[in-house]
Amino acid sequence: MKPTLKSKPEAGRIIPNPPSALPAKSQAPQLKENPPCHLLVFGAHPDDIEFGCGGIAAQETHAGRPVHFVICSRGESGTNGTPAERTAEAEKAARLLGAMLEFIELDGDAHLEVRAAHAIKLAGIIRRTRPAIVLAPTLEQNQHPDHWRLGQLVRDAARLARYGGLAELTAQTSHAIGQLLFYAITSNAEPAGVQPVLIDVSTPAVMAAWTAAMEAHASQLKTRNYVELQLARARVNGSRCGTIAALALYPNDPLVFDSLASITRGARRF
Repeated sequence: MKPTLKSKPEAGRIIPNPPSALPAKSQAPQLKENPPCHLLVFGAHPDDIEFGCGGIAAQETHAGRPVHFVICSRGESGTNGTPAERTAEAEKAARLLGAMLEFIELDGDAHLEVRAAHAIKLAGIIRRTRPAIVLAPTLEQNQHPDHWRLGQLVRDAARLARYGGLAELTAQTSHAIGQLLFYAITSNAEPAGVQPVLIDVSTPAVMAAWTAAMEAHASQLKTRNYVELQLARARVNGSRCGTIAALALYPNDPLVFDSLASITRGARRF
């Protein structure tokens, strides 16, 4: 089992977290470069990823595929929880999901703006981590403004990451991701009229890890029972496709398959 960092991370520090039901205790050195990750997930606040798509992250890590989280604030404008508390909660949740974790500083919680400099910074992370798939919050505006603004920045960054002549990133090799998909943190953030891709997360070990990761954000549960809210949404999606629980993702671009044989399941049972 790989070690994890016990102390609170500085901005941009990467914390390796092996899949485990228990937090690791020993320390590991800061990583300067990352091996290619399968899945890169961006969140505006320390709890966004766990509540929005934590079950998908758990499923990927349990299958042995590397997952990397990037959180763009410490949640300092929230009603409940100090930045230090929320950082510690995010560390614990990432350990439970088996994901790598890093914090970066942009404009701060509730102050995020769409700027070219931010998109270029995120593009640098994409080049460093070299993911196949990137997840980000949806672009629907009837949600926390940081969510949709981050989604827009990530969409821009995914394009910039493959532009070899971008002056600010010439020290890094360009990288084209395979697919960008968006996750909805709340029901209001679900794009209207868009058919989602439903990811079956019904496996008991995956559900247990996801639930524990959401519960790690104890400060946010003082507002309402977000854990049950997200589990209820997952159960509704599961009922749509004949399974126990599923999470919805919304592709930025059409999905491409090598053949019809790659399409094994659909939500409708004709």
